[in-house]
Formats: sequence, C-alpha cells, structure tokens
Amino acid sequence: MKRKTVYTIILICCIVGFWVFDNFYTPATYSDESQKGLVTEIAFDFLPSSTTGAVINHSHFALSYNEPYEQAEWVAYTLKREHLTNDQRKRPYFIEDPKVKTKSADWRNYKGSGYDRGHLCPAGDRKFSEQAYNETFYTSNISPQDRAFNAGIWNRLEMQVRQWAKQYGEIFVVTGGVLENGLEEIGEEDVDVPHYYYKILARQEGNSTKMLGFLFLGKESTNPLREFAVTVDEIEQRTGIDFFEKLSDKIEADLESTVDVTGWRFQ
Repeated sequence: MKRKTVYTIILICCIVGFWVFDNFYTPATYSDESQKGLVTEIAFDFLPSSTTGAVINHSHFALSYNEPYEQAEWVAYTLKREHLTNDQRKRPYFIEDPKVKTKSADWRNYKGSGYDRGHLCPAGDRKFSEQAYNETFYTSNISPQDRAFNAGIWNRLEMQVRQWAKQYGEIFVVTGGVLENGLEEIGEEDVDVPHYYYKILARQEGNSTKMLGFLFLGKESTNPLREFAVTVDEIEQRTGIDFFEKLSDKIEADLESTVDVTGWRFQ
C-alpha cells in the first residue's frame, strides 16, 4: 500500500513538473552580442518605413513590431546564395524577443488555437549558422497561419525564393501579415490572425532594380504562384507601409506601380 502511495505521489509530481516546465520555462536569449561582426546586412535603400517606430535589428533580419496586433508588421532580410545550406539544426523553443520593449507575444497564445506558429523569416533560410537559425524562433518573427496554407502555397513561395537566391545571387525579402481592424484574435494576449499575407522581393540586375510583390489570402491554393503577383502599391495601400521609402521618388513610382514577372524565372 505504501509503495502504491509513493508511486502516486511521484506521478503527481511529474505531471506538475511537466506542466510548470511547459507553461513557465523560457530559455535564455538566442542572440550573442559578442558576435557583432557576424551579421547579414540589409541594403539601406530597401528598408521599409515603420508605422510604429518599434524597429528591431537582429543579427540576420530586422522587423517592425506592432504591439496592438502582437506581431511584426514586417520582417526584412537578405537571402544570399551562400546562405543556402543543408546544415541540420536542432529546432529550439519559441521564446519572447528580448529586444521588443513591450514584450512580444508568448508562444502559448497559439496552443489549442488551430493555427500554426508561422515563421515570417523562415528558419530554412537561416541554417548557415546556429544563431541565425535560432533567432528565427523569437515570437516577434511568427504570425498565426492556417496549417494547410503554411505547409502549402506559403511554403512553395519560400522554396521559390530560395531558387531565385541560387539563380540571382542575392534577394531582399520583406514579408508579413496584413494587419487591419476586425481580425480574429487568439490567446490571452489577443494575437491577431491576418486574413492576408504578403511578400515583396527585390534584387539588383546590373544598374536596374527588379521588384515583385505577392499577396495571398491565408488559405491553401494549388494555383500557380505567379497568379498571386500584385503591385507593391497595392500592398502599401492595404498595410499603410512605405516599403521602399529611401529609393528616389521616380524609381519607387516606376517599380511599385507595375507587376513584371518577366525578370523572375518561376520553377
């Protein structure tokens, strides 16, 4: 009888221990400030505006955090050919971003919601170093996404961007959900679920700049990626963000007002 009681107490302690670990454990920051020289620079001319002023610079991507929506309004990064590796990385925990002064949303908001913790800067684009990979697991870099969408057409676009980086050498990427009024919210912190997601790409070709925008309803689709190409102007109107504010007005107007897929070889 005593042995049964001991086993019961041990079982209860284990259950409580696992619950405490799952709900309260947060590992240390993933950023190593001693490696300041090991960064991926973003072209100054390509940086977007911020509607919130809460711009965060990590070693290998930047973001603008929008506290009322508990996620980034944009995440920007450069993907180079040499970044594309097959290195195997251990998947870390999602943790709050230590650089977001208002605190980024806790990953537990997503539990039981039915939505994926969708990466904005994909972990697969940052396998070239442990720190670069781990930083993509800050919760400032995730947004609620329909699972079929996240694993489907959104993933297909991410793979296509990697192909373009391999072909063209270097691609600038800025991406996020369209944050607007009336969205569904999940978790205790009311993380908003975007209806739409966008991705904007830019690259240099000689002295000219090639630019391409995509806008998706956050649902799976088997349609070709090129069908979701839109002008950057349309994405700016939906988001209120000026994506290439540092370019000259003429160049910006010319590039953002047209959809030109001819400079991009789709797989």
